[in-house]
Amino acid sequence: MLLEALYHVPRDKWAYAYDTETIHLRVRTKKDDVDCVVALTGDKYDWEHTYFEVMMEKAATDDCFDYWECAVRPKYKRLCYTFRLSTGPVSIYLLDNGTRYECPPPPIHYFEFPYIHEIDLFKVPAWAKEAVFYQIMPDRFAKGNPSIDPDGTEPWGGIPKLDNFFGGDLQGVLDHLDDLLELGINAIYFTPVFVSPSNHKYDIVDYKKVDPHFGDNALLKRLVEECHSKGIRVMLDAVFNHCSDKFPPFEDVLKNGKNSKYKDWFHINSFPAEVVDGIPTYDTFGFFSNMPKFNTANPEVKNYLLEIADYWIREIKVDGWRLDVANEVDHHFWRDFRKVVKSANPDAYIVGEVWSDSLTWLLGDQFDSVMNYPFSGTVLEFFNGGISSGTFGNRIGALLMRYPQQTNEVVFNLLSSHDTPRLLTCLGEDKRRLQLAIVFLFTFMGTPCIYYGDEMGLTGYEDPDCRKCMEWDPDKQDRELYNFYRNMIALRKKNNALREGRFRILQAYDDDSCIVYERVDDAIHFTIWMNNTPEPRTLSHPMETDDWQDSLTGEPVIPEDGMMNIPLDPYGYRILCRSL
Repeated sequence: MLLEALYHVPRDKWAYAYDTETIHLRVRTKKDDVDCVVALTGDKYDWEHTYFEVMMEKAATDDCFDYWECAVRPKYKRLCYTFRLSTGPVSIYLLDNGTRYECPPPPIHYFEFPYIHEIDLFKVPAWAKEAVFYQIMPDRFAKGNPSIDPDGTEPWGGIPKLDNFFGGDLQGVLDHLDDLLELGINAIYFTPVFVSPSNHKYDIVDYKKVDPHFGDNALLKRLVEECHSKGIRVMLDAVFNHCSDKFPPFEDVLKNGKNSKYKDWFHINSFPAEVVDGIPTYDTFGFFSNMPKFNTANPEVKNYLLEIADYWIREIKVDGWRLDVANEVDHHFWRDFRKVVKSANPDAYIVGEVWSDSLTWLLGDQFDSVMNYPFSGTVLEFFNGGISSGTFGNRIGALLMRYPQQTNEVVFNLLSSHDTPRLLTCLGEDKRRLQLAIVFLFTFMGTPCIYYGDEMGLTGYEDPDCRKCMEWDPDKQDRELYNFYRNMIALRKKNNALREGRFRILQAYDDDSCIVYERVDDAIHFTIWMNNTPEPRTLSHPMETDDWQDSLTGEPVIPEDGMMNIPLDPYGYRILCRSL
């Protein structure tokens, strides 16, 4: 047993309260090095009468490690514990001060979870577990009121450029809410809707006003009310890292320099604020001089932005915020942001844009979720044939072990967005590969999001090509693909096991491109079978019962001699289920 590989700390994702009665524990060991891990638990004040052992399950594996997990429900909300790890006849004990071959008497050197305080629980919005999001860029989704089009608006469906407009607006969204309902959508994520000179609106001039080319505040409020009446949640985009160079306080800095009362609202490195040899003398988003970066540690800036966050939640009743460039804003700001937003609406959903490991923001004091780009990168690489199913399984396992379970249940999973090429384009316009990726999206843990038009077969490379106008002509829509999306959404919404059930990979090999995995809760057991190859394949896996059926057709599927054999077409899949 490789002792150097063992790891556990009594905090963060390794030991945390899942709810008011349950503590989750995780331990890491070297891959394929340990046969069994048992948590020895009890109350340090009465170990003799509270002692019990909990068998841990190998919940995930990555390239180097196995991860073991269990749920413990201590009678008095306190937990004292150690781990017994066994390989064959050899056992060791992992304690707070290291490893031993003999277990010392408790509680000295044992790990502790001192008490489950409800106020300290990381609570995520329950509705986010049920949500199927649809991302909309208002200028590109639907035109509802041509009279408010920007000057120079181009005909709908033209070639997207960095600086052109097509006249989409909030009325257009209102006019198509029933189309979203038909698809099965119950949550919308809007890219920014506030006053801005650009088509994307990520350079905001007025945070308190809907852009007049989209409508006005009253129209947004009516849209939100109409969405709520149809069971659709609404999440807006908060651009609090930076603003527009047309933002009045920054214009004051440009005009008055060191004498501006707003000079400390921004990170001005030298005056005057200008661009020298292509580099601004002030901090910006990237090196875009038209997007100066806020100094969110400044009390006036913080108060201004937090008031904005509060207003749209309280007055317009939006259901959450997606936070642009969230990792470039200080943690103190986001902690205060969470307090303000959750005070206005405890069920508000807070999603940060962070493109890498985000645990720092997901410990209960800042975000509920993040945009899970590591997930999308891994999924796209596998279904494009870039990695084996074994590598894919390892990477998915590592992703699941990044965060506590309550985050995994609502992490914002997407396969394309306004910042990436379109899904169909990423997959070489191979619709069969796309379907496999979408099956995985809707049968995996987390909150799925569809980028507008992907369900109709829109294509597009990097920005601006990925920001094409929505296709509303039925003759130009891929209705077969649309119906596939609709069926997968319906399957997920119908079955709690696909939203909150345990995920486990059953079969994935380093020299293969096929995968079998399961989702299971107390009521139903799903197994998903995927042939990610250009050749027909039959996948086999042991099954103990014969009560399986195809979840899409209802057809019985019977194993033979305890072995399920599933023939699959190239890039084919089947989803089986059984009641428990």
